[in-house]
Amino acid sequence: MNKLILLVGLLFGFSGAVTAHQKTLTFGVVPQQSAKRLAALWTPIFQHISEQTGVHIVFSTAKDIPTFEKRLEAGDYDLAYMNPYHYTYYNQVSGYDALAKQSNKTIQGVIVANADGKVKSIHDLAGSRLAFPAPAAFAASLLAQAELNNLGVEYTPKYVGSHDSVYLNVSRGFFPAGGGIQRTLNNMDESTQSSLVTIWTSARYTCHAIATHPNIDAATRDKILTALLSMNNSEQGKALLKTINFAGFEAAENSDWDDVRALNIDALLSK
Repeated sequence: MNKLILLVGLLFGFSGAVTAHQKTLTFGVVPQQSAKRLAALWTPIFQHISEQTGVHIVFSTAKDIPTFEKRLEAGDYDLAYMNPYHYTYYNQVSGYDALAKQSNKTIQGVIVANADGKVKSIHDLAGSRLAFPAPAAFAASLLAQAELNNLGVEYTPKYVGSHDSVYLNVSRGFFPAGGGIQRTLNNMDESTQSSLVTIWTSARYTCHAIATHPNIDAATRDKILTALLSMNNSEQGKALLKTINFAGFEAAENSDWDDVRALNIDALLSK
């Protein structure tokens, strides 16, 4: 993993120089998009936090969501940005503790179809192969599949590794439809978005968590949280937040995800 972090640093320009008094922490980002895309979006934010705190924070991710899940279970990331269901599960299994989340934001799953006019509603998907990011992707897979199941729509899931892969596969006609979330759909290029139409949107739930591993002490947590919150009020911070389509950060606590716990999802327990 250290070689991967170094390579990303060289590719995306964060400083590899770490002074003797600095801690180095890995920040894992759920691979909803390609590693290259995520590194380009998040590395400048981690640079900013590092400058504000004196804690050297480096980008990390995984090749796909199942690999990311294995690393969360092993506690490989010092900090991580993870989906709501991942948080409820790895809070229990690995001790990750909520630190922050996107302010004034909830998460909604979507099912998108190719905009060629053949698919008008979920019911038109009966008997189809559908694209999803990964079995335990919260809104993009679990919520979308629950809706299909509740409606009695028979389908075959195909897991393609990321949200971007879902959108690209559907836009190119390889699948009639697939699951995602509104934020990652909005992050796609205009030509891909214009080739898709949203045919279903879920209820709203607490959004993704930024959480820390138990090896992060309270003082370091406080420094990082302060740096995240300060981004809401500086021109540089606001510009960085805009690149990931965040309005801002807010402090979070474990109970914020009780709405997700109430769903009693057991996707990872049954693996």
